Amino acid sequence: MKVITEAVIREELKAKETGIYYVEEGTLLSPAAREYLNQRRIKIEKRSDTAKEEVKTVPEKEDSVIQSTPEFKYTDYETGAFYLEKPEHMTQLSGNALVAKNHPRIYFRGRLDHLQALVVLTQATLAQAKSSQKLIEDLNDIKRIIMEIMRCDVLDTQISNQTILGLNHEQLRERSHDPQKFFNITQMMMPDYTMGIAYALLNQLRTVIRESEVAATDAFLSGVKCTRSDVIEELNRLSSAVHIMMCMYLAGLYQ
Repeated sequence: MKVITEAVIREELKAKETGIYYVEEGTLLSPAAREYLNQRRIKIEKRSDTAKEEVKTVPEKEDSVIQSTPEFKYTDYETGAFYLEKPEHMTQLSGNALVAKNHPRIYFRGRLDHLQALVVLTQATLAQAKSSQKLIEDLNDIKRIIMEIMRCDVLDTQISNQTILGLNHEQLRERSHDPQKFFNITQMMMPDYTMGIAYALLNQLRTVIRESEVAATDAFLSGVKCTRSDVIEELNRLSSAVHIMMCMYLAGLYQ
C-alpha cells in the first residue's frame, strides 16, 4: 500500500489552488500530510467509482502499539512514499531507499558491474594464452579501483584512493598525455588487429571505462552541479591507466 507524504502533497499543490484533495483507493495519507491539508482547509476525499467517502489516514503513534498499523519496509528515494513490499520494477539504491531499475544511478552501477566482468574475462583470456603475468596482475589493480568506486557509491563516501598502477593522479596524466616521452610510443595510435589480442582487449576496456564515465555524469550531474566529481575524476584516471598499459605493451614492457 502506498502512503502519500507531506512532501509529495506540497509538490502537487504548489502550483495550483484546490478545495478538495482526492486520494485513490488503496492509498493512505501520512499524519503530516493530513495535518498540512487541514491547515490549508482542503477537504480530503477518497476517489471511488461509485461514491466519495472520507479517507482513512495512517494512525498517529501512541503509547500502545496498534496491531493493525502497517510496518513499512521501504521508502521511495524520489518521492518519500512508503512501501510494505518492494515493487518488482524497483531496486534498493542504499539502505531501504528504492528507485526504479532504470534510474541513472542504477544504470551507472550496471556499467561498473559490466566493466568488472570484462576485466575478469580479459584476465582469463590472457592467462589461457599464457600472456604476461605482470599484465594480468596490473589488471587486478584496475579491478580494485572499479570495486572501490562501486563501494563508495553505495555507501555514499568519498573515494580516498591515491594511486593506480603505483602512479598518482599527476603521474598518470603525464604518462598518458606524453607516451612518446615515457614509452617512446607515438601518441594517439589507432588500434589495429596486428597489434595483438592483448592490446585489443586493453583497448576494449578503455572504451568501456569511457562509457562508464558518461553514465556517471548522467547519474551525478544535477543542472550544472556535479554531486560526485570524485567518481568522475577516478574514472578519468582509470582510463588513463589502461591507456598507459597499452603503451607499456607496445613498448615491450609486458614481455
